[in-house]
Amino acid sequence: MLDDRAKLLLKALVERYIADGQPVGSRTLSRASGLDLSPATIRNVMSDLEELGLIASPHTSAGRIPTARGYRLFVDTMLTVQRSQIGTPSLAHDQPQKVISNAANLLSSLSQFVGVVIAPRRTSVFRHIEFLRLSERRLLVIIVSPEGDVQNRVIFTEVDYTQSQLVEAANYLNTHYVGMAIEQVRERLKNEVDGLRAEIASLMNAAVTANTEAMTEGQDEVIISGEKNLLSVSDFSSDMSHLRRAFDLFEQKAQLMRLLDVTGQAEGVRIFIGGESQVVPFEDLSIVSAPYEVDGQVVGTLGVVGPTRMPYDRMIQIVDITSKLVSNALSHHK
Repeated sequence: MLDDRAKLLLKALVERYIADGQPVGSRTLSRASGLDLSPATIRNVMSDLEELGLIASPHTSAGRIPTARGYRLFVDTMLTVQRSQIGTPSLAHDQPQKVISNAANLLSSLSQFVGVVIAPRRTSVFRHIEFLRLSERRLLVIIVSPEGDVQNRVIFTEVDYTQSQLVEAANYLNTHYVGMAIEQVRERLKNEVDGLRAEIASLMNAAVTANTEAMTEGQDEVIISGEKNLLSVSDFSSDMSHLRRAFDLFEQKAQLMRLLDVTGQAEGVRIFIGGESQVVPFEDLSIVSAPYEVDGQVVGTLGVVGPTRMPYDRMIQIVDITSKLVSNALSHHK
C-alpha cells in the first residue's frame, strides 16, 4: 500500500508526464506536487515506486516515467474528471450508418486521436425461409430478412432429404417462427425438437445456424476516423516502429473489434492501458471505450485509441458523451 505522500508524488508525476511527455526529475516533481520535500526524500520515494513497478527510469534520462501499472493505479484511484473541459457536441438523428460515421469523426476531432465505432449488429430476424435441394446432402438455404435482403447459404447435411421434406420443414419454420429473433428460435427449438420428426428437427437446426451466419456476416463493421492524428503525437512520430504497430492494429479490424467487444459486456466507460494485459498487446497504445444502446439495449461499442500518455480525464468525458449522443440519435431514428 502506498502512503499519502507516495500517492501524491505518483499523481503529480503522471500528470506532468502526460502534459509534457518528458521524464520527470526530482526537482520538477517537488514543484509539481507542492510538497515541501528535499530532493533526496523525493528520490527515495521514487525508488520505492520504481521497485513496485509503478514508474520506470529511461536509459537516456535521470527522470522517471509511468509504467502501465502506474497508469492503471492513477486511472483507478487518482483521476478526477472535470465536466467543463469540453463543450456540448451534437449528433444529428440521421440514418444509422451516417450516425456511426459522424460519431467516429466526432470522437477523432474532439480527442485529436483515433475515433473507432463498431456498427450495430443487425438483429437476425427472418421473414421467410426456403430450402432447395442442389444435390445429394447439399442444400441451398434462402433467407429473406424483414427489410427484404436475401441471403443464400449452401449447407451440407448428414442425410439426403427429398424436396417434399424440405418444403415441410420450411413451412413449419415460416408458420411458427417468422418475425422472431434467431436467439428466440434457438431457445424454442431446444424445448420443441423432441416432439418433431427427426428430419424436420435436423433441418430446422441447420436453418438456425445458416441464418445466424448469413444475417450477421459482414455486419460487424468497424468505422475508424483520424488515424493521421497519430502522426502529430510525439510518442509515435519519434519512433516509426511504434507508429507502424499502431497502423497495423487499424488495418487488422478483427483484432480491434475483439478489443472493443470486451466493453460491450460492461456498463459505462472502460479504460484499457497498453502493456498491462493481452487485452491491448501494444505497450504504447491505450483505449478508452464505452457501449452504446438503442432503446436501452446495447448494440455496439465506440472509443478513442491513442497513446498511453493521453489525458484520460478528457478522453473519459469525450467517450461518455459520444456514447450517449449515439444512443439518443439511433433510438430517435427508429
